Amino acid sequence: MSYKIKIVFVLLIALAMSCATNPFTGEKTMALVPNSQIFPSAFQQYNQFLSENKVIKGTPEAKKIEIIGMKIKTAAERWLNANGKSDYLNGYAWEYNLVDSKELNAWCMPGGKIVFYTGILPVCKDDAGIAAVMGHEVAHALANHGQQRMSAGLIQQLGAVGAQVAVGNKSEETQQLVMQAYGVGTQVGGMLPFSRSHESEADMIGLTLMAIAGYDPVNAVKLWERMSALSSGSAPPEILSTHPSNETRIKDLTNLIPQAKKEAAKFGVTFK
Repeated sequence: MSYKIKIVFVLLIALAMSCATNPFTGEKTMALVPNSQIFPSAFQQYNQFLSENKVIKGTPEAKKIEIIGMKIKTAAERWLNANGKSDYLNGYAWEYNLVDSKELNAWCMPGGKIVFYTGILPVCKDDAGIAAVMGHEVAHALANHGQQRMSAGLIQQLGAVGAQVAVGNKSEETQQLVMQAYGVGTQVGGMLPFSRSHESEADMIGLTLMAIAGYDPVNAVKLWERMSALSSGSAPPEILSTHPSNETRIKDLTNLIPQAKKEAAKFGVTFK
């Protein structure tokens, strides 16, 4: 058995044995790399990022990011506890920082390390807008999307090795054509839809969390309407994007609002 075939064989066994469960959807997810390995690396990268950028402390905006972040985290804890998942957040170390940047962005690393850029605050407009973004980013961490992306990357590499083995006796030109087709096919047909599904899932979970935290989920729709107005049609086609289109997002969020309000009502939170 060749070295490459052995690699494929070992990775297939690892794939079959390495699964986790998303507590919010009940679906099985890929977990080829455990969080016990991912979190320490993510925390180190987060601290390095903070050391290399201008972190804003003590301002009303910075305090607001932390306060709203804590509310969203508490909402997640309440939901998980109520659904028999009280141990799910073991290992998470939540942190919320505001960083000086014109980028319209916010992100969360595995384990709960969150950054908001100052550039996105005017688009958020108010506390509810911040909560919509915060809920989305916290949801990425809760759903272990970082772990799934790493696992998908390993599978993509596994497929590349398998493709190389399959055409190993073909001409060099044929091998190049096959590998090029494999790269484009797995990116457009696999990795990009996978990423878009993560964004949609984070929208769904985040909408529920912001509602439980006391923020009317309709404000998530308003946020994306403002985002859409800013993009002015400059976004790439959805099929070539890591994110759903603004139109898709607005439609899906609008449809999810009743369910988010229903979940919030279980915790005594209601909206007019």
